[in-house]
Amino acid sequence: MTKYGIDMGHNCPPDTGASGIKQEDVMTKEVGTKVIEKLKALGHEIVKCNPSKASNVTNSLAQRCNIANSNNVDVYVSIHFNCFNGQAKGAEVFAIGNTSKAIAKPVLDNIVKLGYTQRGVNDGSHLYVLRNTNMPAILVEGCFCDSKEDMQRYNPEALADAIVKGLTGKTPTPTPPSEPQNNPVVIPSILELQKAFNRLKIRDQSGKPLGETGTPDPATKYATKNFETIVGINANEIAGSDTWSAINQILAKPTLMPNHAGGPVVRYLQFRVGNDADGVYGPGTLEAVKKFQTQQGLTADGAVGPKTWEKLIG
Repeated sequence: MTKYGIDMGHNCPPDTGASGIKQEDVMTKEVGTKVIEKLKALGHEIVKCNPSKASNVTNSLAQRCNIANSNNVDVYVSIHFNCFNGQAKGAEVFAIGNTSKAIAKPVLDNIVKLGYTQRGVNDGSHLYVLRNTNMPAILVEGCFCDSKEDMQRYNPEALADAIVKGLTGKTPTPTPPSEPQNNPVVIPSILELQKAFNRLKIRDQSGKPLGETGTPDPATKYATKNFETIVGINANEIAGSDTWSAINQILAKPTLMPNHAGGPVVRYLQFRVGNDADGVYGPGTLEAVKKFQTQQGLTADGAVGPKTWEKLIG
């Protein structure tokens, strides 16, 4: 029996995956969940290496390594999907050292048998999770989530079978659905996004709060695009790193002063106080803020500090 540390890449805001035809966060969870089930069915011990929350991406990566190291897993497997220019395609596995490369090769060979382009077992010395785990470790890039060809071929069950067979040499049995179809898998990054938007008073098409379901429904996509428009970043319905950066800047509640503040946080402030959103804290925004402060029973000085933020987002 082998003790595997399985890391379903990203899925821990602000550590979120790539956005393509499909969302990497969704795919890593789909495949990773099945890999765990199949390895357990073959009698192996599993340690899930995903953190529940993180202060930043480096902290998220460090926690994954700490979980694997503290549990003394035998092999660490991080599951990811690539994204580049819509033209690149195929599968690759990263590893450091001969032992890890020997584990990586049969995993890649079995993925390639599904029809994906062979991109090789490559040096992973630049990857945090491979440098900072104490055991043999591999990082699987299953395919490209922005490649039409790869996404037409993508099948979570088949990819999980390939990874497990590559790791164990055994063909796993099909896994039964872990949940009914009317009870979809909760995606942590989507759930956190919905909670953040509800706190920021970013609503759906009907002006209602978002359902905190953890699923990428039309209401969440609408709210994402609306928020991105408000704060002045590329509006594409997908919460990427720029979107999360803007959210975290706002939730940090920075003190804003007239003529001394600008950018996404000011644009959000302007949206909330009913001023045109240009990202500049000028005279018009000052008057709108003072009006808001008066309505909320605050000192109307135009300085957006803790008390004003409390009224804006709690």
